[in-house]
Amino acid sequence: MKGKILLVTGLATGYVLGARAGRGRYEQIKANWLKLYETEPVQKQVRTVQGFAKARVSAVPTTLFSGAKTIVKIVSSSRTPGQKLDDTIGEVGDVKDELGGIADGSSSSR
Repeated sequence: MKGKILLVTGLATGYVLGARAGRGRYEQIKANWLKLYETEPVQKQVRTVQGFAKARVSAVPTTLFSGAKTIVKIVSSSRTPGQKLDDTIGEVGDVKDELGGIADGSSSSR
């Protein structure tokens, strides 16, 4: 939560300062950012992240679909509302953990 607050604060501060600096300063910042972004060390990391994402992105829809199917089965079962809620919360936690495993590269398929 603290990280999100810092991110929003940083974005708001950047927006205000950028608005005050004007278009010329914006163009200068943008040009410097693009110079940095085009350097070989940055591009090497960009390629690494792209490869990582491409290798794992195909597992995400399968995991979400499987979790959704399980939740539909739970909700349509003849159990009590409390049991359905508990089972649904458990399944959401399992899906969350599996998605975390995909991000870490340690996921096993359902």
